[in-house]
Amino acid sequence: MKPIKLLTFLIAASCTCATARQQKADVTINKTNSYYVSNRLPLRPSAFIKLPVTSFKPRGYLLKFLQLQREGLTGNLGKISAWLAKTDNAWLTKDGKGKWGWEEVPYWLKGYAHIGYLLHDQSMINESKFWIDAVLNNQRPDGDFGPVVLRNGKRDLWTNMPMLWCLQSYYEYSADPRVLSFMSKYFKWEQALPDSMFLEDYWENSRGGDNMVSVYWLYNRTGESWLLDLATKIDRNTANWRQKDNLPNWHNVNIVQCYREPATYYLQSHNPADLEATYNDFKLVREIYGQVPGGLFGSDENARKGYDDPRQAVETCGMVEQMTSDHFLLQFTGDPMWADNCEDIAFNTFPAAFMPDYRSLRYLTAPNMVVSDSRNHAPGIANEGPFLMMNPFSSRCCQHNHSAGWAYYIDNSWMATPDNGLVAQLYTAGDVTARVGDGTEVTLSTETHYPFDEVIDMTIKTSKAVRFPVYLRIPAWCTNASITVNGKPIAAKATPGTYVQVPGNWKNGDKIKLTLPMQLKMRQWTKNKNSVSINYGALTFSLKIKEEYKQQDSKATAIWDSRWQENADVTAWPSFEIYPASSWNYGLLVDANNLNKSFTVKKKPWPKGDDPFTNATAPIELVATGKQIPAWTIDQHGLCAVLPQSPVAAAGAPQKLTLVPMGGARLRISAFPVVK
Repeated sequence: MKPIKLLTFLIAASCTCATARQQKADVTINKTNSYYVSNRLPLRPSAFIKLPVTSFKPRGYLLKFLQLQREGLTGNLGKISAWLAKTDNAWLTKDGKGKWGWEEVPYWLKGYAHIGYLLHDQSMINESKFWIDAVLNNQRPDGDFGPVVLRNGKRDLWTNMPMLWCLQSYYEYSADPRVLSFMSKYFKWEQALPDSMFLEDYWENSRGGDNMVSVYWLYNRTGESWLLDLATKIDRNTANWRQKDNLPNWHNVNIVQCYREPATYYLQSHNPADLEATYNDFKLVREIYGQVPGGLFGSDENARKGYDDPRQAVETCGMVEQMTSDHFLLQFTGDPMWADNCEDIAFNTFPAAFMPDYRSLRYLTAPNMVVSDSRNHAPGIANEGPFLMMNPFSSRCCQHNHSAGWAYYIDNSWMATPDNGLVAQLYTAGDVTARVGDGTEVTLSTETHYPFDEVIDMTIKTSKAVRFPVYLRIPAWCTNASITVNGKPIAAKATPGTYVQVPGNWKNGDKIKLTLPMQLKMRQWTKNKNSVSINYGALTFSLKIKEEYKQQDSKATAIWDSRWQENADVTAWPSFEIYPASSWNYGLLVDANNLNKSFTVKKKPWPKGDDPFTNATAPIELVATGKQIPAWTIDQHGLCAVLPQSPVAAAGAPQKLTLVPMGGARLRISAFPVVK
């Protein structure tokens, strides 16, 4: 298990000094932030504290993505998905009965509402409140709410878990007191259920940790001690995510969503073995199935022995839920490793799951993926059906759950600290406004094109001078980070994978500049045929494959369990297959001791449309040299064949190859064979 307390403190007289004494020390987390809700005793103190959604004002490409989501599938899903229909919907009835009613509404709403709050879009906020008011107003007398889903005669509670998160976000935005009384009444109902009737079905049993998060959220606001008894009951009845060298199931979304349950309960148990179990689960699945770039692992839809090549995929839901787990574990542990993993997914995997206009998405995305079509590729992938194509009418769970990915990322980009400071977790352009120090409200305004640029500029806006610490995360990949304050260097040892504390008596207009020099690095996947991946800074690079898009009818190519509204306009929402229009079966010629000799970094202007995650608009490319491997072809399942063992003997002449950021490549080879 990695150490939990990893802050590097910089002791300085003021924010304008050019030199300082250095001292490594554990972050003091036995304090309680004076302005934002922290863990109450006997819960372990929060390492970091989540800020309300109202604290953030995004800019740059993430603002662009939220706007695209609003105009695209997220914002219009209410006109497409039958599960979001307002007639015969179990989420809108007192008795919880209706044709449409399971996880889809809260899956969609938790991101849709968050986007509305971040964009200050009143239309989205009003639509969100329609659903939230229905939930709050239709609580049943016993405390239960939502669709009455029964499994073997027992109440399935899974669908309520994401809806509770929607209510919590709404409370952050509105401070509506109905939320607290509603949740308290519901949890009393849960507490009264006998263990034999509680968290028995597959999904709810796997995902009880999501219920526990909400229990602690309420406890930290009301202090009702019986809630801790309920948390213990949840832990007792949730699937065992503490097994040595095994998991209770190998479903990709369950893994990334549920492995944090022991670490969540650790807040109450104080048992280090609980925290260690979460780290062990994370490590276990990646050692077997995650010897690939992109921050995730092969599990399409379940991880299977022998299927660990980078052609194995992960659900878009899995991307969102792993990033969400990273956010929580950052708060629980203070370990910046979770931010590194979150960035890896956000920059290298998540964008490629969507069409660039965010009007359609696919169920599965893989690190090596040379076709995205409507064929059934089983048993090459675990699921049977058209799981690889971009289809707005399909991919039922991901179709709804994708909405929260970028919104939650922004919402966790800064956090509060126990010493009334702020910590930068995920660098992105935008403003964060929060109370710090003596209670003064300040805004930290960030300008950056990170991860496509290495400079992050921050300006402090405050009505008066105020003393508080700013913590800057140094990514694990960055070996020579530097910091200046008002143009003067700070003599801090910015160790990779730690935080640097920059304290000071800050005044209006003070500036912090963090420089994260980007370097070429190679990762070798020894367990995956000695293949390699090439990184430049936080970005992993893929072969640039010419993408040929073929438009299809969304209804005709949808996965079997898809449902849409009768008047959904299929002509306005087409699907797309993507085929390679250039060769993809190349290996790299690499001098591992001199990557600057093997690769040339080519920088281009920032795209006018503010979307750097396409092959055409990527502001960074790498020029490499490789050889074609004729024997590496499409296999009998219609997928790129498993990797050949490196080094590969290739007789052809060396060729210049262009590599592009993996996150913008809808077709990609990102784990390369090495050729002789």
